Amino acid sequence: MASWFYASEGKQQGPFPEGQFRDLVAQGVVRPDTLVWSEGMAGWQKADEIPGLVGGGGAPPMMGGGGYAGSGSAAGGSLSVDLGILDFTWRTLALVIGSAFVIPAPWLIVWYTKWLVPCVRVPGRPNLSFEGGAMTIVPWFFGIAVLFALAAYTGSQLINLVAFLAYIAIYWLFIKWFVANLASNGQPLGLSFSGTPWAFLGWMVLFFVSVITIIGWAWVYVAWIRWFCRNIQGTRREVAFVGSGLEFLWRSIVIAIASSFIIPIPWMYRWKMRWLASQTVLAPRGSM
Repeated sequence: MASWFYASEGKQQGPFPEGQFRDLVAQGVVRPDTLVWSEGMAGWQKADEIPGLVGGGGAPPMMGGGGYAGSGSAAGGSLSVDLGILDFTWRTLALVIGSAFVIPAPWLIVWYTKWLVPCVRVPGRPNLSFEGGAMTIVPWFFGIAVLFALAAYTGSQLINLVAFLAYIAIYWLFIKWFVANLASNGQPLGLSFSGTPWAFLGWMVLFFVSVITIIGWAWVYVAWIRWFCRNIQGTRREVAFVGSGLEFLWRSIVIAIASSFIIPIPWMYRWKMRWLASQTVLAPRGSM
């Protein structure tokens, strides 16, 4: 029998055996608009989009091997994000305020990442989590902090350049560390990031240069995301970003305008995250 998961208040609940899950549906715990997932589905879907799950029908039609008919499991699907506004707001404020004191920053970054990653729904990968520890990034963080402090104290352009290059190297190391520590159901996914530090440096320089074009930065940033996705290794399916620079640009403009009123910031952030996730897809290798 299938095991089911559902999303509630930004958290993933489950797994539940099908009989117990149907009891949750009957009790109204799982509503028609609740996002649900079971192994073999391409991605998270609303409960009322799955035939027979809501409304008293029989069991959802199953394919051989446990996949849902019409789910497109072989073709993969897009990611999704479920962020609770209240949870996001207080955690982000805690991260920003705590990091201002410098010393707690590495632990706060890991704490925040461990909360944020499970909010992402990946087709075929239930209970996504982050298993990295703060002690890995402590020497990176304080090393770069010392370099920038020395550059500010001495006014040395050479130390400032070294600090900038070290910052880029640490950013690249952080990405590799982040990808390598993703897990599903508590088991490491075995992913890795194969992008080189020199390519990463090139993309960062290109992005800074593109800012002077006013709008060109959006296309460069989207191309940078695509490069990042292409270099995630260890997946059975290809990770690809299909959003366009124009879509990214107009959303960024709307977010900038709305965020000037302060209060809408959490909603704008969630809106952006959901769009980025929806444009990140898993597809058979060689099909993109």
